[in-house]
Amino acid sequence: MPATASATAWAIRMLKSRRRLRSRIFISFAVFGLALTLLFAGSAMYLRQRLENQLLGSALERNLNSYAQSFYVDPYTARGQPLEKVKGIVFSKRKFSTVPFAWRDLDNGVHTLTQRLPDGRVEEYKIAVRKDPDYWFFLTYESSSLLRSQQQLTYALILVVLVFAILSILIGAWLSSRVMRPVSELAGRLRTSRRAGTLQKLAPHFADDEVGELARALDEYAERLTGMVRRDHEFNADVSHELRTPLAVIASTTELMLAAPEMSEKLRERLKRIERASRQAAEIIDALLLLSRAERQGPADGESTDVAKTVADVLELQRPQLRNKPVSVSLNVEAALVVNAPASVVSVALSNLVGNAFKYTQQGDVLVRVQEGRVLVEDSGPGIKPEDAEHLFERGVRGEGVKGGGAGLGLAIVRRLCDLYGWRVRLAPRPEGGAVAILEFDAALRSPVPTEA
Repeated sequence: MPATASATAWAIRMLKSRRRLRSRIFISFAVFGLALTLLFAGSAMYLRQRLENQLLGSALERNLNSYAQSFYVDPYTARGQPLEKVKGIVFSKRKFSTVPFAWRDLDNGVHTLTQRLPDGRVEEYKIAVRKDPDYWFFLTYESSSLLRSQQQLTYALILVVLVFAILSILIGAWLSSRVMRPVSELAGRLRTSRRAGTLQKLAPHFADDEVGELARALDEYAERLTGMVRRDHEFNADVSHELRTPLAVIASTTELMLAAPEMSEKLRERLKRIERASRQAAEIIDALLLLSRAERQGPADGESTDVAKTVADVLELQRPQLRNKPVSVSLNVEAALVVNAPASVVSVALSNLVGNAFKYTQQGDVLVRVQEGRVLVEDSGPGIKPEDAEHLFERGVRGEGVKGGGAGLGLAIVRRLCDLYGWRVRLAPRPEGGAVAILEFDAALRSPVPTEA
């Protein structure tokens, strides 16, 4: 098992390395160099063998014709005369039966034959044949030395292929490193700029080539993106300033009106609803602005929130959504829970989950349970399909079974808050019917519950 695991890990690393541009350049150059070397070696072997056969065959034919002419002029001088490794033999018509069996059926021309020597070795030789009506002429050439030279050439070419393969690998590694050096430098400068948090020009550091063109394109894109972020930040700040003032006016006016003793109970209840709505709007603005800033800078630490208390406030704020529907609402605090996050963030996340439960449930019950490390919002509404649960957190996606407006942004905002603070949120069908939303808080981001002395 360990060997299999290590082999699998090695294969994964190799697949990843093959996807890198540097590895592809290196492999391509090495394969090209090796293929070119093999092609050269094969061509050299083929041409050498072809030229040797042609030259040797033509030489044997010329020597055979010369031998035959010499034999007709002076048979006793020409017969059996050795020429280095070439030996000529002639048989007269009455001695055709003594011709070696392997030579009898040979046609005129050059042939390659083998023979077994007394010591058991097999020797290859070439033989040129010329058959006249009265005489058969044979010219033999012992080609074992030629075979040995061919073998030596083969070994030399194999060595050359190995040397050139190693050179191709070394040159491919050097070339890929040199080609990718500007790209690696560009990536390094981008990482440095990101860590520094400042916009630095990239194009001045590179030559006027493809990498320089890419650097200029990145500079232009960074300038446009920085401008968009700056305008977004300014817009958020302006919206925060403009909305806080009327909300503060609404809250203070409502507080003054609630202090009047002659007010009827029905009007007092309506003013309380206005007060809760203004407080909820202020919390939403705080959470969205915090989300906008924190996604650029990271979440801030220091503030903690009692989740059970926030859930109780959220239930009161969202209760008007039930109107006159026959829905019972209950809160079960099964464990104390305190998290390191602003109350506005926790309130916005829970308000969307509870608001969806109130909106989708036409009759039955909504149960909110505060447990160790998580909050469950259960409802008896139409429920959801398991395969659709994750899609409901996408921006603009709305659930089925609810009447009225809605842009499908609530759960998307909850997911963004969870991603920012390391929480987890999910939806699932409720076993007894309906749906359950589960908001889980990371243990590292939970504060210890204070105990009484």
